[in-house]
Amino acid sequence: MSDIIQLLPDSVANQIAAGEVVQRPASAVKELLENAIDAGANKIQLIVKDAGKALIQVIDNGSGMSVTDARMCFERHATSKVRKAEDLFAIRTMGFRGEAMASIAAIAQVEMKTRKHDEELGTKIEIEGSVFVKQEPVATPEGTSISIKNLFYNTPARRNFLKSNPAEMRHILDEFQRVTLANPAISFTLHHDGVEIYRLPSSVLKQRIVHLFGNNYNERLIPVEEETSIINLKGYIGKPEYAKKTRGEQFFFVNNRFIKDPYLNHAVNRAYEELLQDDHFPMYVLFIDIDPANIDVNVHPTKTEIKYLDEKSIYAILHSAVKRSLGRFNISPTIDFDQETGFSGMITHKSPEEIVPPSISFNPDFNPFAGDKPSTTRESAYASFPKSYGGGGGISPSTKNWGSLYEIANHAEVEQGALDLPLAETEHQFSPVQKQLMQLHNRYIISQIKSGLMLIDQQAAHERILYERFTLHLEDRKGASQQSLFPQTVTLSPNDYELAKSLLEDIKSLGFEVREFGKNTLVIEGIPVDLGGGNVNETQLFEHLIEGFKNSQQELKLDKRDALARSMARNSAIKNGAALGQEEMNTLIEQLFACKTPNFSISGKPVIQTIGLAELDKKFDK
Repeated sequence: MSDIIQLLPDSVANQIAAGEVVQRPASAVKELLENAIDAGANKIQLIVKDAGKALIQVIDNGSGMSVTDARMCFERHATSKVRKAEDLFAIRTMGFRGEAMASIAAIAQVEMKTRKHDEELGTKIEIEGSVFVKQEPVATPEGTSISIKNLFYNTPARRNFLKSNPAEMRHILDEFQRVTLANPAISFTLHHDGVEIYRLPSSVLKQRIVHLFGNNYNERLIPVEEETSIINLKGYIGKPEYAKKTRGEQFFFVNNRFIKDPYLNHAVNRAYEELLQDDHFPMYVLFIDIDPANIDVNVHPTKTEIKYLDEKSIYAILHSAVKRSLGRFNISPTIDFDQETGFSGMITHKSPEEIVPPSISFNPDFNPFAGDKPSTTRESAYASFPKSYGGGGGISPSTKNWGSLYEIANHAEVEQGALDLPLAETEHQFSPVQKQLMQLHNRYIISQIKSGLMLIDQQAAHERILYERFTLHLEDRKGASQQSLFPQTVTLSPNDYELAKSLLEDIKSLGFEVREFGKNTLVIEGIPVDLGGGNVNETQLFEHLIEGFKNSQQELKLDKRDALARSMARNSAIKNGAALGQEEMNTLIEQLFACKTPNFSISGKPVIQTIGLAELDKKFDK
């Protein structure tokens, strides 16, 4: 029987390795930038065309390579970082496994020019699909320039799995941000299709954060610093009021290597307990410096996961440091448990004679039944209460809690098929055919029905109405727009700007009039007619639309249009706490029952609850 197991050719093995190391253009960007940092560069340029599909070029002024090293760097498992197994537990560099360049060369056309500082001529190497095409001396600046052209040109199936250019560019921007945050002392530039996206000078960490995410971040940052025998922690966290519904701006670095760690993320989130809503996430950029012998970075092909020797202690240190920083900068309230609060008001410079004891003032002639409204309704409400609760029997109102009882009776009484509403409203403002409705705590609408009563969540109802309306606009592309008197400009982060450009046609279908206006800036010239209230902040509305879209796609993996309609509905709907008039409540209910799915919100939760008379009778032991 013949043998069937054979060694794979190097070109095939490299393509398989590329499947782990190079998943998309952003993966190649990460590897090239990290190699430039390891080479000691203090100035790095990234040039991208067609979102990295046509060209990725990284130019640095690092140490450069000799002729032999230039050739060897494309060999599999060739590295300058590791000599023996023990070196894996003393790694301070970004790359170390020697797979990146070989993997990239297997699935792209690569050209490299490199020169050492003490040499007059450099080396030029061209490779296509792991095959060396050319190697020759060349005049080139000190450092290294690597160009990756036509990524996945020889693996078309992999290329077909790439996303649209805006989506791939967002991944590149993510990797660029991670590398630049970890190395604020290095200057970086990024160009995409001939347009400069970033120019980041050498700076300190806070300036780098501001340069990356915008000038408004200068006031949002709280410093964090902690030195212990286990780790040294430093960085910045965001103020709670600027938390977002997406996790985008959360960065952990261990020994300057970006990592993803849900366990440590939980430590930070716990420090923000009771300061944030459940669906909001804080911004942070935190650096952990730890002895490399206490971690293992070689547990994931992309090197974004790390194992720790003592992760529980790291968790505790991180949580306490963030909590302390929030308290130190008066973000979270502090309580002095040693002070007796009963005497806190007496700590003054007044003499004992000046201290006035508290007193209660009341009107002995107060009659709760006197007023503009006829007293029959109120009196009948109180007559139904037993004497022991302050009803009937001629007991003076001032001796019992009549105010509270009146509120209960007045809001609970249902008389002749309608809720007890002020007479002025029911008689003068609304037609007899409209149902008389009541708003409970400016959150729920109560309506009488044949079998009992119905409660409607006003915010969820309005979200459902707007969601179905915006979905229809996206389908027929006929969203009506209301022109703004003064067009507003909105400046977004490069990531959000790329996302907004990819959504521009759909956003216009909703009724927005938006156009591009310079670097990372859009002009809003009109908003949907559905939002034509007098106090609409166009800029804020648009920013919330983009943020909500990202949140919907992350949580529910929705298609683009559905996520956009959900985001628009959530940001445009009336909120809990908004007072509604009778006509507004009637209109809301009519539009709700005209929806295809009136019973459920866009989050899948109930919009309507009914309480039957039998259930109410049970509560009163009838």
